[in-house]
Amino acid sequence: MPLLPAALLLTALLSPPADRFAWPLPPPHSVVRAFEAPASPFGPGHRGADLSAPPGTPVLAAGDATVVFAGAVAARTLVSLQHRNGLRTTYEPIAPAVTAGRPVRRGEVIGHLQAGHCPSPCLHWGARRGDAYLDPLRLVSSGRVRLLPLAAPT
Repeated sequence: MPLLPAALLLTALLSPPADRFAWPLPPPHSVVRAFEAPASPFGPGHRGADLSAPPGTPVLAAGDATVVFAGAVAARTLVSLQHRNGLRTTYEPIAPAVTAGRPVRRGEVIGHLQAGHCPSPCLHWGARRGDAYLDPLRLVSSGRVRLLPLAAPT
């Protein structure tokens, strides 16, 4: 059986499967503020996750989708992507590099981060299915912690 070159093997191990989602920013993935589900539909909460990055950072499509909106809402510009199974992700504030109706692939640049959402620049990344807001970080991690057994004393 032929051996894979180390770089190819590493890429295969680090790349998410085709049906999975990927981070919307290049590493490092520093979460400034996590998702906080509201207690009621109109109650307070944080309906997304804020990821730290400098202005101008490329913002990437988290998964294969169709652009449903790219433009200004109030004082911010954002991009909204419709994925399969009714999932919609939003990215703000960004200068869009795509237009509505355009298909995009996971990892494709959809815009560039602008200042304006957090005290220090960050991307607000949201996800929802229908009227239910979801934690977008669950798209890129299982959220489960696995504890390994302690090594037996020697």
